[in-house]
Amino acid sequence: MSSTLLTGDAATWRHRRTGVKWGLYAADVLPLWVAEMDAEPCEPVVDAVTAAMRRGDTGYPLGDEFVEAGAAYAADTWSWTIDRHRSSPVADVMIGLSELVRLVTDPGGPVVVSSPVYNAFFDFVDMTGRRVLDAPLTPAGRLDAEVLDRAFGEARAGGGRGSHALHGPAYLLCNPQNPTGTVHTREELESLAALAARHDVTVIADEIHAPIVHDGTFTPYLTVEGGERGVSLLSASKAWNLAGLKAALVVRGAESPAGARLHEVHTHGASHVGQIAAIAAWTRGRDWLAGVTAEIDANRNLLARLLSQHLPSIGYAVPAATYLAWLDCRALGLGDDPAAVFRERGQVAFSPGPSFGESGRGFVRVNLATSPAIITEAVDRMAGAVA
Repeated sequence: MSSTLLTGDAATWRHRRTGVKWGLYAADVLPLWVAEMDAEPCEPVVDAVTAAMRRGDTGYPLGDEFVEAGAAYAADTWSWTIDRHRSSPVADVMIGLSELVRLVTDPGGPVVVSSPVYNAFFDFVDMTGRRVLDAPLTPAGRLDAEVLDRAFGEARAGGGRGSHALHGPAYLLCNPQNPTGTVHTREELESLAALAARHDVTVIADEIHAPIVHDGTFTPYLTVEGGERGVSLLSASKAWNLAGLKAALVVRGAESPAGARLHEVHTHGASHVGQIAAIAAWTRGRDWLAGVTAEIDANRNLLARLLSQHLPSIGYAVPAATYLAWLDCRALGLGDDPAAVFRERGQVAFSPGPSFGESGRGFVRVNLATSPAIITEAVDRMAGAVA
């Protein structure tokens, strides 16, 4: 099978990309930060989008086929039967998540997260006028039932506005986990669902990385006992590298306080071309995904070998899912934000650990969806930066 991920050098690849990943920093900086792939496109997606453009099919989306394709993919991949009547398109996962937060929580109320966690969670919670309450993961990157129990209790006790409170707290679940790559087990998710029910907390699950799992089995949150009170958000954007083609799917559990549907206007932001791309990915892009997942698998193990040879003091647990790596750089003595040091001294850009929450201080997040040569050069630059 030919390579899907980048094979040329960074200079060659940079000229093929005009987006933020390759454009934000100077030309001498290797970009291994934002979560998009350096990959050749999925040909079925290219064919579907090209055909749509040629026939002028660039209007407003209907959305039905998009929902059907997402449901079919979930059924085939995870044996998850999605209720199409409780599903609808949204512009992307984070827009859908923010609207759900507004729907199920009160202004100024608490939204619980488990850091280190996807850094956009913090910004979007702030944008909605809510406040973050942290229930950190364990040092091994697992959900901590005791910590969640305390946080949910605190959120419920102080989260409303006395007798004027209309809604309860929410919990934002990252499943699989970004940045650690943890795959939550069914038992962990069932424990979470039981705690959420006890404290009347609505779980909103960001499951955007679900198609890329290397070790273990992805369990959709809505399929566990008690998960029917939650909401899930899915998209083809990460697994098929379609972030610029906006479309995501909201699936509400049978007992979710989000109701049968979001307001109809929330479906308007999903791009028709983005939906066409996602349908092609879910229905005809599975061979492409299998190929790129195998290459990411090789890269996650390559990084482990390189770090053991050149930077053995960095802590690295090989991620069980996603194409992201979470590196513990605290032993290097580079302060709270080692990404700044690596960028300034080594000309390699990673995502700063502190942006993922307090427990991210001293860490960096690395994007593995690039060429082995670039990963090798990045580690060389890191070693040179701390020599």
